[in-house]
Amino acid sequence: MAINKNHEFEDLDSIKCAIVEKNVSSERVAFLKDLLKFNKYEVVVVASAVAKVELSEEAVTTTPASTFTVGVTDLSFNAINAIFGRLLHTPDGHIVTLSYWQQKETISDDSVPYFDHK
Repeated sequence: MAINKNHEFEDLDSIKCAIVEKNVSSERVAFLKDLLKFNKYEVVVVASAVAKVELSEEAVTTTPASTFTVGVTDLSFNAINAIFGRLLHTPDGHIVTLSYWQQKETISDDSVPYFDHK
């Protein structure tokens, strides 16, 4: 059981995983998967739960999920600790910043502290 909302665990494909992010697009999955694999984490990706839509009291239809859940097998992983603890690195050798993690910047500028970003 998670201590707080920032450190969740789930079984993804029958593998106990620390949840990195839920309900993410396929583009975001590709970004996170590449970044985490570069940092030597084993990444597990599964489709999010199927959304249910009620049409009437008797009929219930489902639509396929277009979002995914991303997890890593290292149960000590916590995305917030990894980012602010400066534990993750980009392929070009920089430390992952919050803006880079959120994909607001394409190049991680770790020379400027996160609290000075405008």
